[in-house]
Amino acid sequence: MTDPLWDSDEAPEPVIISPLGWIRVLLRGLPLAGLVFGGLIVMLMVRLIEYPLYGLHRPVTPFITQFVCRNAFRVLGMKFTSTGTLMTERGAVVANHTSWLDIFALNARKRIYFVSKAEVAKWPGIGWLARATGTVFIERNPKKAREQTKLFEDRLKAGHKLLFFPEGTSTDGLRVLPFKTTLFAAFFTDHLRDILYVQPVTVVFHAPLGEADRFYGWWGDMEFGPHLLKALAAPRQGSVELIYHTPAKVSDFPDRKALALHCEKAVRHAHALARPNGQSGAKQG
Repeated sequence: MTDPLWDSDEAPEPVIISPLGWIRVLLRGLPLAGLVFGGLIVMLMVRLIEYPLYGLHRPVTPFITQFVCRNAFRVLGMKFTSTGTLMTERGAVVANHTSWLDIFALNARKRIYFVSKAEVAKWPGIGWLARATGTVFIERNPKKAREQTKLFEDRLKAGHKLLFFPEGTSTDGLRVLPFKTTLFAAFFTDHLRDILYVQPVTVVFHAPLGEADRFYGWWGDMEFGPHLLKALAAPRQGSVELIYHTPAKVSDFPDRKALALHCEKAVRHAHALARPNGQSGAKQG
């Protein structure tokens, strides 16, 4: 069973690309593809040496991912900023979810490993990148709950910072949906509760001048290809802002619901301040 996709009451703006826009697609798209897939090849080659020596530990390849993602914004011409202190404690990171661009933004600032639904592993292109960068794939199958909890424990004990999107779906970027509590349960096992922290992060996209506020949002049944082309073709680019909040110690909370609510409130409050014209509401389609 998969989470329902959030959808807007208003249809997304049509993707119309001018002749000049197609030139920008080529000028940005070709270097971006070279950067991403070139980085993937380098990463796979390094991993051939890294894995036999270090196993789950990845002392080198996360830096390659970070380099690729940070420079992706330079290729796109998007401004990238972040505030707040990165967590040094062992644990996980949670953030609101707007677009596939979140993956680049969050990897650009911090060496992390995403937690994603199992179906993503089968997606062409994105699935390959996800597997290569150490993404943890999970299935919404109660029969595998124990197995997946053990996987979480192994990765967290290895020092990996696991990142997931508690909203369970992406939005138009104008709101923060209620955080689902399911994945927070893994932090409350006897082996993890007293040693882990969770750091909330607010991701805010600011649209290019003259474009709709939800320009970078990717939601509902929007296709990846047209959305990517729209971003590449934009005459001017907007920006993405990351706001890192104080890490929360898991043992300070009685249960997963209390911890999830604390993280949601931190993300929602900062999002409202950064996007005063946005919506804090949470209707799901």
